[in-house]
Parts: sequence; C-alpha cells; structure tokens
Amino acid sequence: MSGRAPLRPAAAGTLIAILALTVLAADQLAKHFALENLPYQEPVHVIGDFLIFYLTRNSGAAFSLGADATWIFTIALSAVAVVIVWLAVTRVRSRLWAVALGLLLGGVLGNLGDRLFRDPGFGVGHVVDFIDTPWLWFIPGMPGGIYNIADMFIVSMMIGVAILVLAGLHFDGSREKKLAEEQAEQAEQAAAVSGEAEGAEVEGTTAPDGGDEEADAAASDPAPPKSGD
Repeated sequence: MSGRAPLRPAAAGTLIAILALTVLAADQLAKHFALENLPYQEPVHVIGDFLIFYLTRNSGAAFSLGADATWIFTIALSAVAVVIVWLAVTRVRSRLWAVALGLLLGGVLGNLGDRLFRDPGFGVGHVVDFIDTPWLWFIPGMPGGIYNIADMFIVSMMIGVAILVLAGLHFDGSREKKLAEEQAEQAEQAAAVSGEAEGAEVEGTTAPDGGDEEADAAASDPAPPKSGD
C-alpha cells in the first residue's frame, strides 16, 4: 500500500466533482468569450504564429477528427462520463486517480454540453473551437486542428491515465510492485516463524534424559564381591 492513507469514498467523490466543475466552468467561460469577441473563421494572431485564435464549430471529436459522426461522439462522451462517475462512487480511493479522472470528466462534460445544447440540435450540436497552435502539429502530413479547453484536458488526462496504468497504480492507491514485495516479505516471515517452531519441536523430542543414563550406568557396573565371615 502507499505511504498515505487512501481517500474515503466521500472525499474521492468530492475531489473529482470539484475538479470536473472547475474545468467545465473554465471551458464554458472561454467558449462564451470566444463567441462574443472573435470573428467567425478569421485568424486573430495573439502571439504571432505561436498562438492564434480562430473561432469555428466542430461536428467531430477532439481536434476536428471524425466530423461526419457527431451522434457517435455524443454517445461516447456520455458513456465516458457515466463510467467516470461510477468509478468515483465505487472504486477510486487514490489521489492521483481522483485528480486524473476529475480533470478528464470536466473536459468530457465541456464538450458533451456543446453536443447536447448547441446548434444545430440536441445530441448533434457542434463544439465551439477557437485555439490554434500551428507549432504543435510537428508530425509530417498530419493536418492542423483547432481545439478548446475541454480538448486539452481530455487529451492530456487520457495520457495521464495511460501513465497511471503503466505505473501499476490501482484505483485504491496500491501498486502492483509494492504489493508483490509485501506479499513476498510476508511469505518469508511466515516461513521463518514456521522453521523456528519446527526446530523447537525437534529439540524438545531429542533432549537426553539424565535419569535413564544413570540407570544404564548402574546396570553395567559389576556388583562388589562379598567379604568372608
């Protein structure tokens, strides 16, 4: 187990909820700012070509992927949100898992809200995107993408979840390597205690009996001769 005590169910759920609501609020406020202040599909260079605001609407997934399958992504986002909430209530006791899932849930809810409540309709709404960083797309042949705050948390926390899985950190805070080491140590201690008990038992059954040795010696000595009258 980890050095720190695991979170209680209520504490884990509260932490996840606070982080999710914080990300959701930041995402929706940023989108509101973009809709109110940015021209539609016209680049606004904030820091040269390093950071560009480009307001657009995306019917696909993060970074404009899968633009022709809006309803599929709505269902997928809903399913992810439900799974995270279920994990928060039933299994998560690790602080790192609570942080990762809370931030991921906030990103999912940010884009899911767009799918449900923005034009062109319920369940097929288009996500508001407005951040463009051309330098980020360093893979040859890969097209650039416009994204938002929610996308940033979805992608980064998916990477975080993969890291936690590879590190062997369980939802309850235990680690696979440490758990195996503890089990091996407990097995060694049990074997040592068992060995000591067996040694004590053998010593008790083979200890010499002083009374028996004296009797044997008396029987082996010849009787002294009788003196004459």
